[in-house]
Amino acid sequence: MALNEFFFGIYPYIAGTVFLLGSWIRFDREQYLWRSESSQLLRRGSLRWGSNLFHFGIIGLFFGHLIGLLTPLAVFETLGLTPPDKQIIAMTTGGTLGIAILLGLILLIHRRVSEPRLRANSHWSDWVTLVWLLATLLLGLSTIAVSARHLDGREMLLLMGWAKHIVTLRGVEAAALIAGASIVFKIHIVFGLTLFLIFPFTRLVHVWSGIASLGYLLRPWQLVRSRRLPGT
Repeated sequence: MALNEFFFGIYPYIAGTVFLLGSWIRFDREQYLWRSESSQLLRRGSLRWGSNLFHFGIIGLFFGHLIGLLTPLAVFETLGLTPPDKQIIAMTTGGTLGIAILLGLILLIHRRVSEPRLRANSHWSDWVTLVWLLATLLLGLSTIAVSARHLDGREMLLLMGWAKHIVTLRGVEAAALIAGASIVFKIHIVFGLTLFLIFPFTRLVHVWSGIASLGYLLRPWQLVRSRRLPGT
């Protein structure tokens, strides 16, 4: 099917290319606009709880997807985990982190909608990002109900196979592999890939700054000496 081949064999590379190239171009041309544009000065409100819940959940969920989809099945088997075990772990941790993100998003959206100053200073990209994140999250949470109907891990193995084929540049095979997956999973994947597509055009680019700041942990110590003036 043409749509299946496009969205699951070609679209991941389009989204990935825009994500990387777009981020690099924006940093090169708009360094002074490369920021999260914190709204704390406009209204503190529920920012602390909403931001902490959102960031805690989204970071955990990102690395959970990364590890869960790309780790070889043999590694899990070595740890004594069968596909059904891994699926239950994924449902439990994903659901917990997803609820944390949902609560954080609700607080952040309510804060942005209810405060006139904050609403007036919001860009169209802010609303697109929040709405798209919410839709992607709700789709992800809905996959838990689908997974609960069959705990044999079969669907999870399909998704793992698809992700590994994409990473190893076997898009055609990847699309064919996921053709029989549940439509809920497939829509969730498309929405998730689209987040990478819109990433460079939103304040989400500040994620790169957070990653780059980790370099300071490895930076060598700087020795600063005071300069002695003549006659002192």
